[in-house]
Amino acid sequence: MSRVQTIEVAKGDADQRLDRWFRRQFPHISHGVVEKLCRKGEIRVDGGRVKANTRLQPGQTVRVPPLPDDVIEPPANAKVRITDADAAMMRNLVIYRDDHVIALNKPPGLPTQGGTGQTRHIDGLADALCFGLDEKPRLVHRLDKDTSGVLLMARTRAAASKLTASFRHRNTRKIYWGAVAGVPQPRMGTIKYGLVKAPGHGKGGEGEKMHCIHPAEVDATEGAKRATTDYSVLSGLGGRVSWVAMVPVTGRTHQLRAHMAELGHPIIGDGKYGGSGQENLGDGWGAQLGGEISRKLHLHSRSLTLEHPFTGATLNLTAPLPEHMKRTWDTLGWHERDVPADPFEEPEF
Repeated sequence: MSRVQTIEVAKGDADQRLDRWFRRQFPHISHGVVEKLCRKGEIRVDGGRVKANTRLQPGQTVRVPPLPDDVIEPPANAKVRITDADAAMMRNLVIYRDDHVIALNKPPGLPTQGGTGQTRHIDGLADALCFGLDEKPRLVHRLDKDTSGVLLMARTRAAASKLTASFRHRNTRKIYWGAVAGVPQPRMGTIKYGLVKAPGHGKGGEGEKMHCIHPAEVDATEGAKRATTDYSVLSGLGGRVSWVAMVPVTGRTHQLRAHMAELGHPIIGDGKYGGSGQENLGDGWGAQLGGEISRKLHLHSRSLTLEHPFTGATLNLTAPLPEHMKRTWDTLGWHERDVPADPFEEPEF
């Protein structure tokens, strides 16, 4: 058992979450134990009680209570051996890289981080992306498991701090492409339903989903958060299906999926929010098209625009569609060249 320690937060750890900082200092201590120590007040920052997600600043002091010398409990995201095939796969996902950042075109079906029953994920395979550096890239945002597209990572702690701040302060612009059932009206608009998490029915809370709340009821609904999505219909096929661009002004869990389903136009393949039907029985379309169209989720993070954390230059990152969406686009006669990169921009005259 170690003694009580006081550690000063280094400059390179600026804006890092306490739990992640703690795990880097003491890898044998699990995330769950860090949260427990915070709840009991045994971990403190500048003498005050904190939560595990508290962000640290240089010069702050962290009180570390006595810790055992061996593993308390195995980490949920234990490091896994990376096969040559996985390493090659990860490197093939890279769409941009410099000394500070690296961007991937995340495939659908591969989680960003580990979770219940998840041992193979982007974060766990990131050691394949060191490219000569001593440390693996760090996640600064995430995509859902079945969502594909642009995923940005930081190659250094300093870059992670700056990029995390950019995402938190919404100094980035993300545009998603999706195929949705039916054609939303109006063809361009803003969705402002709040979102509240409903627990799942599985043993570990599996199956939880977000429920939409009318904006006027958000403040009175426990746990509800405000959410805003801009959308624009880029193309349609009759009244049955449309190609929609979406901008998540806020970044809530499942925001785009829940918002489009609430309009009665779920994203194709989204069984969680749109069900498995193919018809509109009066309360909105089902999330399947049938025929040759894939049953996978048709949601893709098409582009990410942000200021480079060190050079100040504008980074415009674009990810090609995954194979199942390419096939759908080909089937429906949709072509990337026929739509603007940012349909929400005001036209110049």
